[in-house]
Amino acid sequence: MKLRVVALSFGLLAAAGCATTATDPRDPLEGYNRVMFAVNDTVDQALFKPVARAYRAVAPAPLRGMVRNFFANLEDPFIGVNSLLQGKPLDALTDWGRFAFNTVFGVLGINDVASEMGLEKHNEDFGQTFGRWGAGDGPYLVLPVLGSSTLRDTGGLVLDLAADPVSRHRPVDESNAANAVRFVSRRADLLDASRLLDEASLDRYVFLRDAYLQRRRSLVYDGRPPRERRPVE
Repeated sequence: MKLRVVALSFGLLAAAGCATTATDPRDPLEGYNRVMFAVNDTVDQALFKPVARAYRAVAPAPLRGMVRNFFANLEDPFIGVNSLLQGKPLDALTDWGRFAFNTVFGVLGINDVASEMGLEKHNEDFGQTFGRWGAGDGPYLVLPVLGSSTLRDTGGLVLDLAADPVSRHRPVDESNAANAVRFVSRRADLLDASRLLDEASLDRYVFLRDAYLQRRRSLVYDGRPPRERRPVE
């Protein structure tokens, strides 16, 4: 399903053509992106946010933490693969060690014993790996449902989804149910942040775009990005 979302996004980009009202060189498809942002926001307000609020109201905090830990644990093996591809073998060993300890001693990952042991949780994906290999961001994109991305990160997302154990699980109905729980869990974790965004931002689209691009740049360079070169006027 998620791969179809990515394909749909590229289809919409083709339909949008070259028409744009972009003022930021990082966002040449701003016209399309703003429309998709508005669509995503409408769906979020009508469906995703109410479901996330109900989940947080019904599920106690310890249970929500277990759900969060379970899905985070499934990510660690592939985080380790990306750490290794980025030339960080010690981080990769930490990622795989986290998965082993949390799966065995944390009861399939619902308890994060690895963090208590001092094994740091990392955040790596194929988009970051491509960035470390020298691939530029490409144009900023807003994907249907999935939200902020770039051309490079969308290419990485295809590989992330292909390797995702939840999406690869069979039967499909169990995979879809697990994906729905994971999505609702993540959306519930962002409720407070989205409330602050609604209160503080004059142009939510620009704020989210700039925050996404800045965060991804920081992640690619492990919090130490080189100074950006500004074009000479």
